[in-house]
Amino acid sequence: MTLQLVQVNFKARDDSALGRFWAEVLGWGLSSEGPGVTNLEPVGFDWPDPSAVCIDLVRVPDPETVKYRVHIELATTSDAHQAELVARLKELGATPADVGPGDAPWTVMADPEGNVFSVLEPRELYRDTGPIAAVVVDCADPRTMARFWGEAIDWTVHELTDDRALLRSVKGVGPYLEFRRTPDDEVVWTRVHLDVMSDPVEDQAREVARLEGLGAIRADVGQGDVSWVVLADPAGNEFCVLGRG
Repeated sequence: MTLQLVQVNFKARDDSALGRFWAEVLGWGLSSEGPGVTNLEPVGFDWPDPSAVCIDLVRVPDPETVKYRVHIELATTSDAHQAELVARLKELGATPADVGPGDAPWTVMADPEGNVFSVLEPRELYRDTGPIAAVVVDCADPRTMARFWGEAIDWTVHELTDDRALLRSVKGVGPYLEFRRTPDDEVVWTRVHLDVMSDPVEDQAREVARLEGLGAIRADVGQGDVSWVVLADPAGNEFCVLGRG
């Protein structure tokens, strides 16, 4: 198995400004592989590595505002840490988001461009994940998603119910990948998606064929002639298989 989950990709009106926000939040380094693209990863990180799922921000003219099917959840180590992080996020430009139950122990917020994320209360499960506890994907059937993604990237399934599937790298490091059942299973265009990459990268074509055998289908999002391949998983979530760009 050579496919790795390497990053979460955000569409942004201003990739540089949004990148600075998230770099401050996560304490990560900031770089750019070209105009309109901002890359975030832990300082000293040897990419790719399962100990972190990095973030890429790509500038587009006017990101459509839709119900997001992918979001990230931030880990905290104590109640005081959670309160301090929420306060710092507000200072950096995040705003409270009116989503979900009002008495939940976690705090739902939106970044300066409206991308929704959660600041979790301290949980033992996420004590060693780093600043990102989980990448969460809304779906209609977590069991189907666990089967596809578990085989696609060879991650271990830690929890599997009708309402939630929780996966993590077989090395037991980095954030979790969570598939969460939601009542709204309508397929919509999303500003956030997952990027995977083969190791070695020259295996891209073989890995794409394997993913299609698992149930992925080719997707056309207007990408044109690029080094990556856009696919959609069985729930219709688009993701990219990166090539040597």
